[in-house]
Amino acid sequence: MKPELALLSPALANTTRRGLRALPPLLALLLFTPSACPGGLEDLAKPQPGRSRRVTSTFRQGPDGKYSAEAPPKGDLEERSNSDNFRIPPGATHVVMDVQGPGEIRHMWFTFLGPEPQAWAKEGSANHQEMLLRIYWDGRDRPGVEAPLGDFFANCFGKRSEVVSLPVIVEDADSYNCFWRMPFRKSARVEIVNQSTKPLSLLYYNVDWVELDDLPADTPYFYAQYRQEYPAVSGKDYVVLDTLGKGHYVGTVLSVRTRSPSWFGEGDEKIYVDGEEAPSIWGTGTEDYFLSAWGLKTTSTPYFGVPYFDQWGIVGGHTSAYRWHIEDPIVFKTGLKVTFEHFGWISPDENPENRSTSWNERQDDYSSVAFWYQTGEPTFAARAPDAAERRLPNIDRLIVFARDLADAPHHGAGSARPQQLDFHDGPQLLYQAESAENAWLEIPFTVEKKEPLRLLLNATRSYDFGRYQASLNGVPLQAPLDFYDPETTEHEFHLLDFWPEPGDYTLRLECVGRNPASSGWYLGLESLRLRERRPRVEEYGFDRDKDWRKERTLYR
Repeated sequence: MKPELALLSPALANTTRRGLRALPPLLALLLFTPSACPGGLEDLAKPQPGRSRRVTSTFRQGPDGKYSAEAPPKGDLEERSNSDNFRIPPGATHVVMDVQGPGEIRHMWFTFLGPEPQAWAKEGSANHQEMLLRIYWDGRDRPGVEAPLGDFFANCFGKRSEVVSLPVIVEDADSYNCFWRMPFRKSARVEIVNQSTKPLSLLYYNVDWVELDDLPADTPYFYAQYRQEYPAVSGKDYVVLDTLGKGHYVGTVLSVRTRSPSWFGEGDEKIYVDGEEAPSIWGTGTEDYFLSAWGLKTTSTPYFGVPYFDQWGIVGGHTSAYRWHIEDPIVFKTGLKVTFEHFGWISPDENPENRSTSWNERQDDYSSVAFWYQTGEPTFAARAPDAAERRLPNIDRLIVFARDLADAPHHGAGSARPQQLDFHDGPQLLYQAESAENAWLEIPFTVEKKEPLRLLLNATRSYDFGRYQASLNGVPLQAPLDFYDPETTEHEFHLLDFWPEPGDYTLRLECVGRNPASSGWYLGLESLRLRERRPRVEEYGFDRDKDWRKERTLYR
């Protein structure tokens, strides 16, 4: 459904998105073994109660020629029979499903256009963080499921990522499936709220459910609730869920945007069962809770995974992870509280003793979705804020867009022009140098106030890109930057932590060759950025008087 993007660089023609790895044979085997299937393959040979139903976005034509929910599917040879999607305007709510029970939702599938401009949506579309999924059980005022659609499917930050797990599968990063069992007694109402300023374009869906004669009196309801803290509150563990009642906890989606250098994930999960004053379930680290070890990396398995992980240890890095408690649900009789410490490594200039240690309370941006079953209604007070509040706050004090520097005074031999790629919000500058000789690019900027900042480049890497030495006002920074990658990806190059004096600066990138695997000397640059450091860096002021020209520091 997505038209190809016309690119200016031949080397970028077919590589505008990260390649998705083939499913490992072991994982494929796990996914299709009886023990890994909900209910088990052996249950398929047993009588099944109820009657199958489906709610779908298929086109139904009314007497006036427009869509009518009361009409049967069109289903003839006219092309309009294939108009099986909806366009949801900004601020509107689309009712996906509204049925009477008793019954049980068994499967939901959604797809829609991505946020980037394209033929069907020239101005772009809503991203899945801006869509709010709500599901109401039995006519209640409060939704039992309330989460950004992307986060519900373990796709956080508005980024599209592939997920291959048991209850949630996002195939090719654009086909959203879930197989959570969702029973209801009187009714079920599924809604998608478009909280974007842009339309939700080409929304397709199928919801498969079973109409039942009755449900056992002790059948619990399925719940999922989003919450966030930007940043996590100092002195308090981050709360994923806090509810009274009887049930079992079945999953966590957690996303973290780092606001400090180094590793965020030393904090333990602490789970309080049935009103405990001290948690009886106490973990050994965030990465350990997500069943990884020695950090996190992009992966997808039946029970745990990391759909999105961009860069290790930077200021502004993004990590999202899921953990499904399918074989090991956390059972509670009177209540459950699920929390995480937000502790980790930190740079010396954020430590009161001016040293780097592994155990510091960090001030990163956290969001989560809790998944659980519970009889009756939960008492968890959290509600999902509006899409504008869910958007991560801007942490860049200054952004200089390279696309504005395509004129000759700002680059050496070769040509430069703006180019739109789907992973940058706006066009990047594509500098097409034909060789390393006299190949350079300069970005001027002005600092208004002396404060602790991080200098970085938001750039592109590709297989015909070169190596460039960065210098600031003539002072070399770090080792030469290698812009080569066998695929075309976005990448942030972090260069310097400093307290710049007010004044004018020029960052120069000078070509010093190319990776042996690269076929060219090109350079793709979206922007230069000065990123804020946490307030305590200024409070402690350890590096305030350090001369960055003589002592060039980048905390990792």
